[in-house]
Amino acid sequence: MSPDALVEDITNLLEVWVTGWAGCRGYQTSTEGRFPAVLRADTTGDWEYFAHDPSDDEFAALVAKTAEAPARILTILTNDVLRYNQLAGKHGLNITSASQAMMIVDMETQDTEDPWLSDDDLNLVTSQVEGVHHAVVRSGEEIAASGRVFVVDGTAVFDKIVVQPAFQRRGLGSFIMKALAAQAIGPDVENGLLLASLDGQKLYSHLGWSVVCRVLMLSTSQEGADLSVG
Repeated sequence: MSPDALVEDITNLLEVWVTGWAGCRGYQTSTEGRFPAVLRADTTGDWEYFAHDPSDDEFAALVAKTAEAPARILTILTNDVLRYNQLAGKHGLNITSASQAMMIVDMETQDTEDPWLSDDDLNLVTSQVEGVHHAVVRSGEEIAASGRVFVVDGTAVFDKIVVQPAFQRRGLGSFIMKALAAQAIGPDVENGLLLASLDGQKLYSHLGWSVVCRVLMLSTSQEGADLSVG
């Protein structure tokens, strides 16, 4: 299915992304009503609920579940940010992140050949564990950059594309994306999907990715940590 066709049904797209993201991280998944939920065992130790443009009643029901514990998170995908900002305030939720975006790409437009490193001091190590493809660039014993990808129903879900500060502005973000694509992309993989920070959006736009919608992370906690890059 083409990216344009997928974008016509963002609710399904969200389910694909959640499955892939949870697969990358080994998270337990569930549902709350018609929406997916994930147990973030390695960070908050509690549930994160996801929804695309929920109705007012659906939003209120998700707020009720989120409010059961301070560590719970409600993540909304939408292009009507003002509406959900207002609903969040009405229900006493705090916005912990409003900078992320879901992005998509047609993998036919991406370079899926094995990349090579021009710097002899750097070394690429790839691996696959329980369906998750990993790519790590090392400088000696130090990790310079890393990322992972998990394939769901013909869509490659990329996650945790990280370049350490000392190694930034050397093209390693693009390199990791190519290394992951070379591992995971087969004839049945048509699309790529990810959530991107502001800095990530610049990189992925340069690589041909496009924004599907914005992402809001909400919590009842006054100390709600921004987990958008976690």
